Amino acid sequence: MTGTDYTCFDVEVRDHVAHVVMNRPEKANSMIAPFWSELPQIADDLSAGTDARVIVLSAIGRHFCSGMDLSVFGSAGGPDNSASTGHSSRMRAQFRSTALRLQNSFSALEHSRLPVIAAIGGACVGGGIDMVSACDLRYATQDAFFIIQEINIGMTADVGTLQRMPKLVPEGIVRELAYTGRRMDAAEALDRGFVNAVNEDHAAMTEAVNEVAAEIASKSPMAIWGTKQSMNYGRDHSVADGLEYIATWNAAMFDTDDMGEAFKSQIDRRDASFPDHRPLHEGLGA
Repeated sequence: MTGTDYTCFDVEVRDHVAHVVMNRPEKANSMIAPFWSELPQIADDLSAGTDARVIVLSAIGRHFCSGMDLSVFGSAGGPDNSASTGHSSRMRAQFRSTALRLQNSFSALEHSRLPVIAAIGGACVGGGIDMVSACDLRYATQDAFFIIQEINIGMTADVGTLQRMPKLVPEGIVRELAYTGRRMDAAEALDRGFVNAVNEDHAAMTEAVNEVAAEIASKSPMAIWGTKQSMNYGRDHSVADGLEYIATWNAAMFDTDDMGEAFKSQIDRRDASFPDHRPLHEGLGA
């Protein structure tokens, strides 16, 4: 995927780590219309490919993401309060389908077989929180801050924050943030468990995130995939259901060759060498 031209992202894979970088710093990396189709395409292509084993999602500029660009509100199929021609069901069905499509843009991060790490500096506002809540890990700089902005513009957040963030942060805290629209700084985000670590500045965060990504990329890709699948499933189901799920997953996916390589590399005091993922295909394609 390296070299592919996107409007909102730069993408490069190095040493099994895919670096997906939002590239509109002059607009605080706001989410314009192409963003919503490009992100799931990138996530799906990286997941289906063989080169990457982990994704790092970051941004150029002072702010990680300022949320939905104002231009999208007028073109995303939202309710038109001026309409008075009747048959409002069509208009509302269009609004619903648009909301579901936007939700899928972030669900692609969750559905990817690759872990996704968000590296957050400056503002992470509105849709930015929807996005990072769908990631596996979150790291921040000291100047990072988070706002569930939707309440401040008279709407209910509808692209994932209210569904995913309570799985990461105590529900009462999420309700407070969602009801008041107040700012949560990086120190509080760390205290609440929303971010994994806070680094002094962007350079320190980048170094820390790259170290974590490299460590993940060094593990068995199949074992990492199974771990992500099992944890996502367990989050949304009972303990009993989760235990049955992982038993079935390992019955199908347990790889004795990967385990043998892991043990042998430890005995030999060397880095393990695991085969890449095989590509995913849709349907019956070769």
